[in-house]
Amino acid sequence: MANKNFLNKIASPYVWGNALAAVIVVIWICIGVKWGIDYYTHHGESVVVPNIEKMQLDDAKDKLESIGLQVAVNDSGYDAKLPPDCILAQNPKSGKRVKGGYVVYVTVNAAHPPMLTIPDVIDNGSWREVRSMMLSAGFNMVEPEYIPGEKDWIYSIKANGRQVKYGDRVYVSDKIQLVIGNGLRGEADSIMFDDSDVEIEQREVDVPVYDYEEVEVLVDGEGNEL
Repeated sequence: MANKNFLNKIASPYVWGNALAAVIVVIWICIGVKWGIDYYTHHGESVVVPNIEKMQLDDAKDKLESIGLQVAVNDSGYDAKLPPDCILAQNPKSGKRVKGGYVVYVTVNAAHPPMLTIPDVIDNGSWREVRSMMLSAGFNMVEPEYIPGEKDWIYSIKANGRQVKYGDRVYVSDKIQLVIGNGLRGEADSIMFDDSDVEIEQREVDVPVYDYEEVEVLVDGEGNEL
């Protein structure tokens, strides 16, 4: 009897109606989600990335958004010939076709050149190895200044002609000059003598005195001793 009542309930139009309504709702939800995703990603649409290099960031943003693209800053650089916030590079490059809503990543020009910290190299290394290391770090190295001292040893560092030391901050565009030894001695390294300060010891030398006896010698007319 209980099984019969259960089957009657399942077969009732009310239950089937609710089940059908639930299925229809699920189908509409799936369609709505798919349509929403397609709308958000501009499915089936594509645009050509324009050239925005050398443009100001705000102007580039307006241009990209007008064709359905977005812009994001992911790096900065420095070019003294260009104004701040000018776009130095873009990814993807211009001419590439992408879907609508795609993000174009840009590198913008900084207001000031980046700064570097002077490393601990004074009296702590030779010219060649230090110069190679500082070039790799991004320093703008110029020809060294030579002074009397140990060959290729680093005695000081100058940035745009002024003395700097370990830990100082300099702009990456500053001209960095190593002051190194030329392998020759300076006057301070030479030993100088002043004759006026040197006392010469004088000694009296005894000269022996000999007694001589005069003897008369007879000679002939030719001077021969007789």
